Amino acid sequence: MRSLLAFIKKELLEGVRSGKIFIMMGMFVLFGFMNPGIAAITPWLIDVLSESIAATGMQIGAVTVSAVDSWAQFFKNMQMALITFLLVYGSVFTKEYGSTLVLVLTKGLARYKIVVAKLINMLFVWTVGYWLCYGITYIVNAIVWDNSVVPGILTSAVLWWLFGVWCIALVVMFSTIFNGYIGVLLGTGGAVFLCYLISIIPKADKVVPTALMNVYGIMLGTEQVSELAWAIAITAVTTVAMIAASFPLMNKREV
Repeated sequence: MRSLLAFIKKELLEGVRSGKIFIMMGMFVLFGFMNPGIAAITPWLIDVLSESIAATGMQIGAVTVSAVDSWAQFFKNMQMALITFLLVYGSVFTKEYGSTLVLVLTKGLARYKIVVAKLINMLFVWTVGYWLCYGITYIVNAIVWDNSVVPGILTSAVLWWLFGVWCIALVVMFSTIFNGYIGVLLGTGGAVFLCYLISIIPKADKVVPTALMNVYGIMLGTEQVSELAWAIAITAVTTVAMIAASFPLMNKREV
């Protein structure tokens, strides 16, 4: 247990020394303020562009914004945040193959502890950053508007966070399969793209993990969480399965 805790500490300190944690936290904080900020300036932008739009023959009425617009921006920005997170942390395994991991293994550290430590590190950064962004957006929205117009916001946020955890499980599993950073990113991106392709099939759009990104209806209370029950179950099961598969895969690979 001591060796595991020591390796987890090493991973977190490495994130601090390399600046990764500061980059990610800075991005989440920035998005936290940008979500309501972009929503707030939307009427002004429309007003500035109104003359150009009117020249095309289109007429735009008065534009009003609310917490709904801010939260919609939150989920849009989370897509960019998740992509950035995966790009930054996609190399947590591969950059140490043939170097650092060889040293810690020769000192007796079990391979499963490497997987657990790196998984905990990524989950920690994703979870803290994600909910920090959520908290900032929620507080600003409460000050400027009224969060009661989005009754399902917490449930929606949990579902989107779970999708991020699923993506982390993909990174962990593919990191035990491929030797290079590009292979991990292609494997992760390919799995997400496959889900998008499957969602084209009628009724399949409610069962794939990517369905957890489409939370607008749940946020407004016009859709029920039960409609995504299969997607939640499949995401949870495949997440656990991918993490479980990472242990024997790591045991078999050369580092």
